[in-house]
Amino acid sequence: MHIEIVHQCLETQAKKHARKKFLFFNEDTYTYSEVNKRANKLSALLSEKGLQKGDRVAIMLENSPEFFFSYFAILKAGAIVVPVNTFLKQEEVAYMVNDSGSKFFITSQSFDYVAAGITEHCSELQAVMAFTETSFDSENIFVASEDKPDSNPETIISTDDLALFIYSSGTTGHPKGAMLTHFNLTSNAQGCCARFKISVKDRFLLFLPAFHSYAMMTCVVLPTYVVSSIIILGSVNDLKKKTFKKILLYKRPTFFLGVPQVYIALIKSKMPKFFIKFLYPIRLHVSGGAPLPEEILDQFRAKFNKPIIEVYGLSEASPVVSANSLKVQKPLSVGPALKDVEVLVVDENEKAVPVGEVGELIVKGPNVMKGYWNMPELTQKTLRNGWLFTGDLAKVDKEGYIYIVDRIKDLIIVKGINVYPREIEEVLHKHEKVEAAAVIGLPDKSSGEIPVAYVKIKDDVEATEKELKTYLKEHLANYKLPKHIHMETDLPMTATGKILKRELKDKVLNG
Repeated sequence: MHIEIVHQCLETQAKKHARKKFLFFNEDTYTYSEVNKRANKLSALLSEKGLQKGDRVAIMLENSPEFFFSYFAILKAGAIVVPVNTFLKQEEVAYMVNDSGSKFFITSQSFDYVAAGITEHCSELQAVMAFTETSFDSENIFVASEDKPDSNPETIISTDDLALFIYSSGTTGHPKGAMLTHFNLTSNAQGCCARFKISVKDRFLLFLPAFHSYAMMTCVVLPTYVVSSIIILGSVNDLKKKTFKKILLYKRPTFFLGVPQVYIALIKSKMPKFFIKFLYPIRLHVSGGAPLPEEILDQFRAKFNKPIIEVYGLSEASPVVSANSLKVQKPLSVGPALKDVEVLVVDENEKAVPVGEVGELIVKGPNVMKGYWNMPELTQKTLRNGWLFTGDLAKVDKEGYIYIVDRIKDLIIVKGINVYPREIEEVLHKHEKVEAAAVIGLPDKSSGEIPVAYVKIKDDVEATEKELKTYLKEHLANYKLPKHIHMETDLPMTATGKILKRELKDKVLNG
């Protein structure tokens, strides 16, 4: 199958597999045909309200069937989806809505603290819409779309038309919107499908936030492309409830996209051995969004007798660049590049470095974004000669397997010597008492910079700074040793389990 327009995936499947179960949510089930018709009605309503090709629509919704209805409805109208991080406050959301020039804002009562009065802060926003009655001023999108036609719209859309703006988390300055085309997304779905060997029999478990580029590709676009089914959980918190075991037993998911923190929780879970051996249905565990410590890989394999497939990507690449294969997973590697995606490791002069040497990873392929919305200078700096400069330090082995060493901006230079925080973090993760660790660089008069570690200790155990320093001294050169190790009850994280090092550094620098 070769589809190049995102919503055509849904339309094609609805025609060929009308009664195939597409979405499972709580006790509700929706077929491909039902989701397509619902999206068509909503698309007709938006067009009637004045939505035109190329316009933007912001979506701030929890994981739900309504997210799918809205996502595909916007694309069917020829417009661009702007998914909003559900953890943001009104001021942050208003920035994204204003920057993107969104015409409509689709949300729910859950986000009344954002939606109430947001039109006052957003000059181009014409209406706030929701699927139920709300305490804030909004139009009931479900009721309003009921009498609209449920046939596929006839908007003419090309593969180069924009489909999605993915905004960065904005840990440094204002968020920037990566502009992704229909072909960016469908080509990435094709590459993922080939690497993961996805079939119509697969059932995807969506519990990471659908607004995030990883979850959106692997648990929204990819399964729709392949005509698989999707089991929607409201949030990652549902994994902690007894309902998770019921979902495993009765809904039988086969594809599980997680982040390191989720896999740590699964390792800790009290799941009986007989259940894991005879009843556990998941065939494919994928980890993305943050580096996966080797210790977690080993512990997970020991408990579940299955590997975790680590992948790498970034929003600017739709987002998946590489993934380990099902047959071969190399610890600490994020696998070879997907089909049709090229990678190169270069030095500061943009010259390729020898195999196995560290440099900046650059990417070329059909998945690479058009650029950043309204940021021509940053686009020019990031996209050069057809290559996407990722800002990640990496090395590639003889077989093409990529190893992400660190972010360029996280590199610590101690007395002129490069120190990679991830190397120190990997050693800390191997300590039996450590649950999570982050290493940052701080200014120092005599050394230029020094490494400083922040560590979260596992529940019900105690550890001292002296104990961890002694342990690190056995495994690392002296110049790599953290000057200080801070014991924390919690570490600030993004929605995908990335530790916010910028927040840690700001805390220290601001006293």
